[in-house]
Amino acid sequence: MKVILLQDVHGVGAAGAVASVADGYARNFLIPRKLAVVASEGGLKDLERRHDGTRRRNVQEAKTAETLAQKIAGLTVTIRARAGEGNRLYGSVTNADIAEQLAAQGITVDRHHIVIDHPIRMLGSHEVKVHLHREVDAALTLEVVPEEGAG
Repeated sequence: MKVILLQDVHGVGAAGAVASVADGYARNFLIPRKLAVVASEGGLKDLERRHDGTRRRNVQEAKTAETLAQKIAGLTVTIRARAGEGNRLYGSVTNADIAEQLAAQGITVDRHHIVIDHPIRMLGSHEVKVHLHREVDAALTLEVVPEEGAG
């Protein structure tokens, strides 16, 4: 029996896939638990319509992310932090600090999308990656400078 999976099923397939399974497995397990529906002509058309909507939405999100990436590319963000001997910071610069500075410049980015490879605990220039979309990343320069009056 051919079924359209509504959720990921281990050993059968991912959500949205059309799978061929035993009749009893479909009737007694997958369909009653709402893990799948019978792959009728209407169900297949509905599945294709949902896939088209998802593809269109994905393309639109990628375009939006690309526009934002162009704004971010080459941007320099300056953060003031307290530093001690050897230019070491008291604490570290976090992705939330970077997101806050970007917001101050009019660019809204979720802090979870800012990727810091290693903790930033030194004054100076650092490269930071911003993951905007599955296919779109942008890089910005982070300048960490000492606070006024700190020494």
